[in-house]
Amino acid sequence: MLESRPWFQVDIEQDEPIALDAHFACGKDEILALVGPSGSGKSTILKTIAGLVRPRKGQIRIGQQLWLDTERHISLPVRQRSVGVVFQDYALFPHLSALANVAEAMQHVPPPQRHARAAGLLARVHLSGLEQRRPAQLSGGQQQRVAVARALARDPDVLLLDEPFSAVDQVTREKLVEELAILHQQLSLPIVLVTHSLHEATMLADRMCILHRGRTLQLDRPEEIMNRPASVDVARLVALRNIFSGRVIDHDNAQTTRISWGGMVLETAHDARFSPGQAICWTIPDTHVVMHRLDKSYRTTNENVLQGTVQTALTLGNTTQIRMKPQGNDADVLSFSVPAHFAQINHAVPGAPVSVSLEKEAIHLMPAP
Repeated sequence: MLESRPWFQVDIEQDEPIALDAHFACGKDEILALVGPSGSGKSTILKTIAGLVRPRKGQIRIGQQLWLDTERHISLPVRQRSVGVVFQDYALFPHLSALANVAEAMQHVPPPQRHARAAGLLARVHLSGLEQRRPAQLSGGQQQRVAVARALARDPDVLLLDEPFSAVDQVTREKLVEELAILHQQLSLPIVLVTHSLHEATMLADRMCILHRGRTLQLDRPEEIMNRPASVDVARLVALRNIFSGRVIDHDNAQTTRISWGGMVLETAHDARFSPGQAICWTIPDTHVVMHRLDKSYRTTNENVLQGTVQTALTLGNTTQIRMKPQGNDADVLSFSVPAHFAQINHAVPGAPVSVSLEKEAIHLMPAP
């Protein structure tokens, strides 16, 4: 749950030119990731925070400062908002050196101090010795570091990152993600990260805001969203593969809820939000689908045991992705992954029999659309 008085809070509503109904908040030392498909308004939200776009209705508060309150006719201009921005294309001045690009953001600093402070920020992002190089003489990763140093040069109250890793190769991307995580430990300010990558969001973010068509669908910690999505839409947007329809049968002593699914009965953790007979949807992360060994008479878990047939088995590197057709259920396919060697020794090939357990506590119920 969010604290009652978050350090940084954004509420934005408008119908055009891009529809927005976005609401999120985070703490002073947190990274918040805005996640959603293209066209969901993520970059527009960053521009609104920075003061480049004014919404029809909204409020932006950081600490005790109001940057925007349309009802009170408050809208601070860009120059009065202490914001550092790293744009997707970095937007460096091509005719200036790395040092000059960073120093250019220090209009609040006395001129004699700018050179030393800019050099210190470049050292902080591991660019010592490259101060005099222009952007064209730097790699994509180095340009991104200059952009981060320039954003920090404003001594911002909030740092905004718009797809900061999208323009670099995978190896550089992984290194920059690690560097941002380390930098975050050294800073005391909220960071809003726009990304298409769920992997990056779950690695870096303290909170995730799932957006779709400009609307906040869920705001919570990454593990909560991935394991307990608020709706079917959220489950699909975070790429959960196992999303099914069912119906609540009953509740047992406030400990267990039983649901029907494709002619089978499954036990889940107790969920009093839903009444007996109510149609629901449910999901389970594929990491909580436990495949049984065929050569063992015992199982690691006997919860919600299902028999079925392997429909497909695709090995990618050290992992095999299995799609299983449950016995007696012609409508659905259950997906899960196992280590490739485990799939091999258990002969998990198309057409082969397979047995799994669905962990009771990992089955999450959602309202039917």
